[in-house]
Amino acid sequence: MKTNLTRGNIEISITLTNDSEIRKLNKKFLNKDYATDVLSFNIDQELEHGKYYLGDVIVNVEQAERQAGEYGNTLEQEIAALVEHGVLHLLGVHHDGDDH
Repeated sequence: MKTNLTRGNIEISITLTNDSEIRKLNKKFLNKDYATDVLSFNIDQELEHGKYYLGDVIVNVEQAERQAGEYGNTLEQEIAALVEHGVLHLLGVHHDGDDH
């Protein structure tokens, strides 16, 4: 990042969607033809007024519902965990073997 990042000047978009829509995005942008739980897209763009747009996090609510019970979370907790996961990707934390 090439800007002076301070508290309050970073923006992230969070979108809640479903299996069908996230599958389309996964196929279009990552060439993976399946629904996933979360996608992150780095934008890394300086905006006017000193704001910095870090990127987009897309959470699949249908998958979050399925995973919530599996992990012993409420739906809200699972969505929060997926948002956190997506933001970590925007910050450069990736899985072993990820293409990035």
